[in-house]
Amino acid sequence: MPQSVSSLAAAPAGPSLLRRLARRNEIALLLSLLAVIAFFALASDTFLTTRNLTNVLGQAALPLVAGIGVAIVFISGEVDVSIGSLVAAIAIPLITIMNATESFALGVAGALALGLAVGVVNGYLAAYLGINSLIVTLGTLFILRGGVYLYTGQRAIPDDVMLESFFQLGNGRLFGVVPHPAVIAVILLIAFAYFLRHRPFGRQLYAVGGNPEVARLAGYNVRRVKFVAFVISALLATIAGILLASRLGSAVHVAGLGFEFQVVAAVVLGGVSLSGGVGSLAGMALGVLILQFVSNGLGMLNIATEWQLVITGGIIIAAVAFDELKRRRA
Repeated sequence: MPQSVSSLAAAPAGPSLLRRLARRNEIALLLSLLAVIAFFALASDTFLTTRNLTNVLGQAALPLVAGIGVAIVFISGEVDVSIGSLVAAIAIPLITIMNATESFALGVAGALALGLAVGVVNGYLAAYLGINSLIVTLGTLFILRGGVYLYTGQRAIPDDVMLESFFQLGNGRLFGVVPHPAVIAVILLIAFAYFLRHRPFGRQLYAVGGNPEVARLAGYNVRRVKFVAFVISALLATIAGILLASRLGSAVHVAGLGFEFQVVAAVVLGGVSLSGGVGSLAGMALGVLILQFVSNGLGMLNIATEWQLVITGGIIIAAVAFDELKRRRA
């Protein structure tokens, strides 16, 4: 008798688990990614090659790194659209200091200092002064881009010392196959995913994004959580900018143009809610990969850039609409 009771109690576990998995946004995104890969693999003979796949991973690394920070800001209930201009701006102290000192470490320190300063300003204005974060970061976007244009005279600043360590950061490959930026992106993704899932800050972040007032009553420092989210976003965008500068071998004034929209699109496609409190870094990463593989596949099929933009925009709108319908039914 106890055995039959135990069996009856355990019976619903399988279907219940399947239902829970089916409701997870990441499962739908993974299936969508596999469908995209399968479609382009059939449409192009060169799509499913090691060279092309590793190239896509390398291209996806920058939006993936920056997307971690943007997703964290979105989960906190705020917005950060300044990352594109920050990616261009941090290359200036990076390259300038390296040229003057021939030190890769000092160049990176200068870049991180600028990124930290931008994150602190964004976080203070949005979290502590209560200014709308979209307005704050949009203003930062224009200020940084204008500053880049003024300093560079709209000309590239080349890497004159050509340090091998700096070159390998953005152009080297692990075991001669996997691009170093992709390795760095995966390490950061795993680290921050663990951080959000298993550390107190992660719980606070979701609570603050879900309902700031309830989070405040629970004893969470809402302003501090939002402030830290902006700092993390700026520092991760700085890392993406360092990788891009290494790849380009210079500080380019047009670097990062439109990058913020590419990252925000991937984050939203990955299921991170614009209203805060919902989303995961795994979903964000899948969103980045879907858009990168779609862009790469359309390019291989010689689809005009204009149509690539139309198709990508349609995918994003469809994803957001589907997510909204799912939420209403829930």
